[in-house]
Amino acid sequence: SSRQALEQARVAVEELEDVKAVVRRLEEENAELRRQARHAEKEQRGLCSRAEGLQEERLLAEGQRLRDQIQAQAARTASLEVSSGTVATVGGAGGCV
Repeated sequence: SSRQALEQARVAVEELEDVKAVVRRLEEENAELRRQARHAEKEQRGLCSRAEGLQEERLLAEGQRLRDQIQAQAARTASLEVSSGTVATVGGAGGCV
C-alpha cells in the first residue's frame, strides 16, 4: 500500500514535470508570437507611411501632368488664335473655366 502510494506520488510528480514543461514551451511560444506581432505592427506602420508618401507623390505627379496638359492646350489655342487672327476671350475655348 505504501509502495503503491509512493508509485502514485512518483507518477504525479512526473506528470507535474511534464505539465510544467508544456507551460514553459507555451510561454516561450507566446513570447515569440508577441515579438512577431510587434514586428508585424511596426512593419505595417512603415508600409502605411510609405503608401501615404507614394499616394502623395502620385497626386503631385498627376497635378503636374494636368498643368502640363493645360499649358500645352493653351499654347495650341494661342497658336491657332495668332494664325487665324482672332483674340482669345476669358472663358473661351482656350482657357480653363
